[in-house]
Amino acid sequence: DHSAVSNQLYASYATGKDVQAMKAVVGEEALSMEDHLYLKFTDKFIAQGPYQSRDIFESLDLAWSLFRAFPKELLKKIPKKHLDTFYARRTQVREDFHQEETSTP
Repeated sequence: DHSAVSNQLYASYATGKDVQAMKAVVGEEALSMEDHLYLKFTDKFIAQGPYQSRDIFESLDLAWSLFRAFPKELLKKIPKKHLDTFYARRTQVREDFHQEETSTP
């Protein structure tokens, strides 16, 4: 799943950057719920830190935890068999992600 995950990360990040630019022009109120998902993804993707030490498996778990914020239909770069295998898995990273999400006003 490595290349599909990488491609989806890049596509989601690029979309998030586009939404950030659009937000600067039209304002946050004009953004759709989908746009807000991409903004949140981009913020969390950037916040992970470029020098954080983790192995490939932790990196993949982190990527999947970020993807789970999206409905499966938006993860177009990932084959269905990978979505079926990895999308529903619960990991500590996912638990932390969602706990932070519910504690944020």
